Parts: sequence; C-alpha cells; structure tokens
Amino acid sequence: MKTKKLVAKIKEYHFEFKHVTVLFIILFAFQLIVSFINKSAIKNFLNNTQDWYQKESAEEIANLTTTSLELVLESFGPKEQLYKAKEEKIIQAFDIIFSQQQLKHNIQGLYILVRFGDNVFAIDDGRTLFSFLIDHNNVAPTNDTRKLAVIEMYEKVEKDLTSREQIQSIVTGEKTFHIFVPFVLRGEYIGAVYMKNTPDFSFITNEIITNFDEISIIYLSLILLGLIAMYFISSYTVKERDETQKMLLEEHETNIKKQITYEKELIFTKRIYHTHHKAEKIMGFIKEDLRMLSPENINEVKYRVSKYSNFISRVIYDMKWYDPPIQTIRNQMFRTNLNEVIKFIVDNIFLRISSKQSAYEIRMEPDPKLPLVSVNEFVVWEIIEPLIQNSIDHGGEGSLIINCKTMFDESLKKSYVIIEDNGIGISPELLEVSNGGIKNIFVENKTTKSTGLQNSGYGCYIAYEITKRCGWDIDAINHDSGGCRFTITISN
Repeated sequence: MKTKKLVAKIKEYHFEFKHVTVLFIILFAFQLIVSFINKSAIKNFLNNTQDWYQKESAEEIANLTTTSLELVLESFGPKEQLYKAKEEKIIQAFDIIFSQQQLKHNIQGLYILVRFGDNVFAIDDGRTLFSFLIDHNNVAPTNDTRKLAVIEMYEKVEKDLTSREQIQSIVTGEKTFHIFVPFVLRGEYIGAVYMKNTPDFSFITNEIITNFDEISIIYLSLILLGLIAMYFISSYTVKERDETQKMLLEEHETNIKKQITYEKELIFTKRIYHTHHKAEKIMGFIKEDLRMLSPENINEVKYRVSKYSNFISRVIYDMKWYDPPIQTIRNQMFRTNLNEVIKFIVDNIFLRISSKQSAYEIRMEPDPKLPLVSVNEFVVWEIIEPLIQNSIDHGGEGSLIINCKTMFDESLKKSYVIIEDNGIGISPELLEVSNGGIKNIFVENKTTKSTGLQNSGYGCYIAYEITKRCGWDIDAINHDSGGCRFTITISN
C-alpha cells in the first residue's frame, strides 16, 4: 500500500528535459568533488606517512653508520700492537665509511663529534679519527663554518646524549634532519656520530598520486559515460512521454471541441423547439390581420404585418446559426427605440389575446429621454418577450399586474429596462448563484414548471445570452412585498 502511494506521489511530478539536464550536472559535479576530496585525503595521508618514514629512515642510516664505526674499532684490542699496514687498513676502513655515506645524494654531512677537555671537535676523515682514538693525539682546531655549526648544535643536545644515550634529531628547513647518535666504544660514551640527512620520498608520493589520478580519470570517465547514457536514455524517454502526452492532449482537445460543438448544436436544436411556437403564434396574427384587412385599416395592418414578418425573418435567421455574427446583433446602423419596441410587443402580442386580458394587466411607464440603442430591434424583441412571458407563466392566478418601464440616468449615462410584477415571485433556488457565477434562473434548462416539459427553462436563458451579446447586463430579484423584477442595464 505504501509503495503504491509512493509511486502515485512520484507520478505527480512532471520531469522535463531541463530537469534531467540539471540532475546530470549535479551528479557529475558531486562525483568530481568526491574525487578531489579523496585525492586530498590520500595526499595528506602520504605526507604524514612520509614525514614519519623520513625521520625513521634518517635515524636508521645514522645508527647503521655508527654501528659500522664501532665494529671497526672493536675489531682489535685496546692494547694490541698495530703494525703500519694494519693501521693503514683501519684508516682506510674509516674513510670508506665516511665516503660511502656521503656518496648518497640525500646525506650532506657526516662527522664524529668528540670532546677533548673543554673543546668539541668534528672529525670527518679516517686518519684524524684514528689519530685521536688510537694515538690519543689532539685534533687541530678548525675554522670551517659547517663544522662550527654542527658543534654548536651538538653542545645543545650533548647533555641528553650523555645521560640517556639515545638518538637525538633536530629538524630544520624543508625536512632536513640533523641526527646525533651516541658513539659508544666498549661500553664507554666517547662522543656522537652526526649525520645531516635530507631524505626525499616525494617521488613515491608523486607516483602514488599520479596512479590515483589515472584511476580517478578512468573512474570518472566510466561514470561520465554511464551518466551520459542515462542522460540520453532518460531524455529520450521523457521526450517520448512528452510527445505521447502531447498527442493525448491534442486528441483530448479535439474530443472536447467535438463535445462542445455537439452541445452547442443540441442547445441550438432545443432553442429552435422553444421558439417555433412563437413563430406559429405570430403567423396566426398575420393570418388574422389579413382576414380583417380593409381600406380603413390597411396602413395599420401593413405596419403590424411588416413587424411580424421581420420578427419571423429574425427567428428563421437564428435557426441558421447557433452562434450568429455579432454585427447582426449590434451595429452602428441600428437605431432602435426601446420604448416603441416594448409598446409594440405589449399591444400587439400579449394584449391581443382577448382570453388573457382578464387574467393580467400590463402597464407601461416609458421614459421619453431614453436614448436610442445600436441593437437590432428584433433582437430586443427576443429579450423582452420571454421576460414578460415569464411573469405571465409564473405570476400566479390572482390579479397579476406587470409593469414595463424604462429609465435613463444622465449622471451615470445608463439606461434601465425594468419588467416587474406583483405575483408570487421567483423560486429562491433559482436566485442562487451557480458554479458558473450566474443565477440559476439564467442557466439553461432551469425551470419551476412541471416535469416532462422538455423545452421549458429556455426563456430566461435565451434572454440572458442575448443581453450578453448586446453588451448589456441583466439581473433578477424578488420584491419584499411580493413579485419579481428583471432589470436590464445598458451603458450608453
């Protein structure tokens, strides 16, 4: 269950090509940083190891040299009578030890430091050493600055060497070791062997670092190739997915357009069914006028029939379009007097039916200052007629009074067409605002008529849609004292 939730959560995120690119750069950068950190750690480790090994190596070489000298001296007895040839052989052995050690490129000095009285002497050749140790001859003083510097360092550590008889090392400069090894002959401390050694193991460190760099380059190259492969595969996958999603969206958009077109055509069909009876009623009026035509009323009938015919033409035109061009609704060439249109509708449609005259009364309160509007008068007819019819159908069976009035507010430059009655009013649920932000009474197929009337609920909807195309506003309310009011607001 948790796995499904996790997968669903991941699917919520939409990875684009740029996301894969950023991921690739971050992974490679992190790997590069890790490689540098690892290299730095190895280098520090090698440097620390080298420092320790340099000291151990330098002290070991000095100790071996001292041991060699001690072994040479112990190869004959202290009271043994030495012949000239053996003396030369011993001196040669001392010189070999001195010369062999100094042949090494990292050893810069080798001296035997001995004290005679208050003076310390630095001996660096076999004959002087033999003369001092065997013949007990004094060593000639020296002005050599290197020897004097060594003697000065020895005097600083001589006390520790004498008391502890352990190797003492002084480090100066760039890893230069000054090593003093106790020189003990037959158990007696007689001085120290000094060796200046600068061991260099950087070639080992450089070789290891070079090998590590090569391995790192190979490793990073392999990772880079892997990431590039992942990058292209992921990018290709994302591209394929995006193309598929695009195709699905395009198909979905096409289906939605088809659905919208189908719904518009369905609504258009219902609107035709809703308005065809109006056309039939008007055609009945035309036939009646033609039957009662006489020389006395010919002008009146001609005017009325002309209006009826134009309205029928408009209805037929609307049957051709479910979304008619805006210029056929409002245009500067239209100059419509709203007062005349409302009066004609009241007098020649609603008051013409004699059977209805006792059921309701329609009053007119026109404002003579009302400006003309640039809207087709038969479009206005399509707005006003269903609103008056709504008051008649839903006003109740009592003495219904419908008031049609117009007003013009000069300060606001707005005209108002008001159709109100004293009936039972509009059902409260029809005055609630729908999800689309409009009141339910103006929503398609919303009605309080008996169920089963398939073409009901379109009168106010059609009036609302046409007012929007005219650029007007319409609203519906209930009076506190009873009845309802429709208000059309026109901005001049």
